[in-house]
Amino acid sequence: MSEKEKMLHGKPYKASGEELVSERQYAKEMIFDYNMLHPNEDCKKNEIIKGLFHNIGKNFYIEPPFRCDYGYNISVGENFYTNYNCTILDCAKVTIGNNVMIAPNVSIFTAGHPIHPELRNQSIEYAFPINIGNDVWIGGGVIVNPGITIGDNVVIGSGSVVTKDIVSNSIAVGNPCRVIREITNDDKQYYFKKLKIK
Repeated sequence: MSEKEKMLHGKPYKASGEELVSERQYAKEMIFDYNMLHPNEDCKKNEIIKGLFHNIGKNFYIEPPFRCDYGYNISVGENFYTNYNCTILDCAKVTIGNNVMIAPNVSIFTAGHPIHPELRNQSIEYAFPINIGNDVWIGGGVIVNPGITIGDNVVIGSGSVVTKDIVSNSIAVGNPCRVIREITNDDKQYYFKKLKIK
């Protein structure tokens, strides 16, 4: 089994495998071009992302700078927006649904390293998929860890560190991130705290 195959199957692997190094280099070059384009060159930016990601739906916008490891493990639904400084370590699949909004400085990490230093010093890594549902808003500075599923209609509060799955229709905040309440129809009345939509 190659290092890439190990990576994609959730096995311990070494990122120094020749194929993986080459694929990361390709992604770096594509992302460099993306991040350096003039702000009015949206068509060129979109073509780079379409060529890099496994799949991306209609109506997407990724504010530069953006970073990812490979790109080919990222699938995104329709009406996707991510603000500045999004980092996706896509050593495993990252699947993002429709109508997802991501605030600045969000990090989505499928990759990790063993706890014991002897294993880390052997350059062993692992990667587990991340799934983000439909109609999700992820606040600024959030970190999503390997193997996490975030359900539909979820709001993740700014600065949260997501270490466990988050159920649908909920607001979750904190480090570690935890559900604080369900989202209900009453929330349609307000746009911020207790300020009402008129």
